[in-house]
Amino acid sequence: MAKLKNVVVAQSGGPTPVINSTLRGIVEMCKAMPDHFGTVYAGLHGIEGVLKEELLNLSAQPDEEIALLSVTPAAGSIGTCRYKLKTTQQEDFERIIEVFKAHQVGYFFYIGGNDSMDTAHKVAKLAHERGLDLVAVGGPKTIDNDVGDSEFKLIDHTPGYGSVARYWALTVQGANEENAGSYPADPVLVLQAMGRRIGFIPAAARLADPHRQMPLQIYLPESGITLEEMADLVNDELKRSKRCIVVVSEGFDVGAIGERRDAFGHVQFSSSETTVEQVVVNYLNKVGLAARGAARGNIPGTDQRHNMIYASTVDMEEAYKLGQKAVQIAVEDGSGYMSTILREPGPIYRVRYDKVPLELVANSERKFPRQWIAESRIDVTDEFIAYARPLIGDNWPSVPLVNGLQRFARLERIMADQKLPAYVPQAYRG
Repeated sequence: MAKLKNVVVAQSGGPTPVINSTLRGIVEMCKAMPDHFGTVYAGLHGIEGVLKEELLNLSAQPDEEIALLSVTPAAGSIGTCRYKLKTTQQEDFERIIEVFKAHQVGYFFYIGGNDSMDTAHKVAKLAHERGLDLVAVGGPKTIDNDVGDSEFKLIDHTPGYGSVARYWALTVQGANEENAGSYPADPVLVLQAMGRRIGFIPAAARLADPHRQMPLQIYLPESGITLEEMADLVNDELKRSKRCIVVVSEGFDVGAIGERRDAFGHVQFSSSETTVEQVVVNYLNKVGLAARGAARGNIPGTDQRHNMIYASTVDMEEAYKLGQKAVQIAVEDGSGYMSTILREPGPIYRVRYDKVPLELVANSERKFPRQWIAESRIDVTDEFIAYARPLIGDNWPSVPLVNGLQRFARLERIMADQKLPAYVPQAYRG
């Protein structure tokens, strides 16, 4: 009987509350098919772990710890990275093939966003060219919901988005309670949401108030509104309601803020010299408010993508099933696909799981639909609410506590023996 081929699974890009649910789905599905898969390894910190031959044995982990991945947020379990495999880095690509050959790897699952799908596509293509029998399949992930196409035919939404949307629905609810009580001194509260220059995350603030009873204004990057216009709109609301809650995207155009970029070329607003929120607060206070008091600000930051208590149970389940689907694709369809989730038509929220070619989603970037921006440009339409509302679920996640603290998965450092010389990824060489 031929020796079973081993598996490498890795994560890439920014973490999410449910990224490890997809990881769990992959691991448990592989374990449930012992006739197809050998040992399941994780590349520590994404493709960097593969390059460095740092492979964590997931098959040797206790079942309890693998199950706990679903309530373990972010990427602390096996790590992630922002390492861009460029076409000029041929040594890196050759090294990946060498590592896979050395460890009898026949399956590669990469969980990530559009850039990660590009990496999976390139690895699959090179393996084929080198005669390596490797099946490479992607698993979607990103809080920004920007993977795929504007028609939502490639993927309806990405795992991670539903949880961050729920985070914002609940955060704005709480902010509104505070603002309603403190507005005589603090009439304006400015909240900055993640999402780079794509408006899906700040748009989710409307889920806190679908009937539009709050004095809530939402400023998407796509709105085209200027700071001067924002000040007028905020003061108009102050004259009506005596208070205003402003949710602004981190990518809203306020001029240069000293942005930095990661290895993928994406702007990292959280590491900029200043923030959009601070610029907006300073500007509103400088030009003056149509009410006593001052504008104040709040930036939740990366808490949006690692807060497990706010995670959506719908998001958790779908992320898990997309991991399972990735394994099914590997067995039934072969290499070069990403598992995807598509919404069925009709008033009842139902989805189906399918596959899409990696080349169609690699480096894709879906924009927030213009038709979902309200005529006022500081709100979203009911069509968006209908799209996003099912994603946040109706229940709290069940997160186990031990001594009052959340019980996360704790994987033992059982590593594969290194069989190749030490290697420094090309991008890190002096």
